[in-house]
Amino acid sequence: MDEIVFWKDREQRIIDPTLFSKTAEEKAIALSNEASGNLNKITQLRKFYDEVLHLDMEAKARDAKKTEGEWNNILPLVHMLVAKAAYANGRKLVSDQFLKLVKSSVNQIKKPDDLTVFANFFEALMGFYRLYIEKQKKGGSR
Repeated sequence: MDEIVFWKDREQRIIDPTLFSKTAEEKAIALSNEASGNLNKITQLRKFYDEVLHLDMEAKARDAKKTEGEWNNILPLVHMLVAKAAYANGRKLVSDQFLKLVKSSVNQIKKPDDLTVFANFFEALMGFYRLYIEKQKKGGSR
């Protein structure tokens, strides 16, 4: 699985225009292709998505209050997602590709708006994943 790149131009804060469509769909297909038994169950991936949403909302709430330095308390929790994904991978609940996706994404998060882009990407990924995992269950083609 190729690295995910959030920004077309990081300096100008221009998001890759295909991040939430083409890239999310490609990653969802790759993850659904690896799904079997307990590996990459939608409920397991949803736990990670929910945690990303929670962290993003927390970052936005603290930013709205203009609380100085609060991002420095949230960023370590964002990075802990990698450890949690590694643990789930070790328990054979998520695939190596999911772990790589989380690592690649988390490594790009430096500021709160990076986390928001990741949350939006993850939302798109989950939408496509639901589609392709259901097709896989029905024996459909991709």
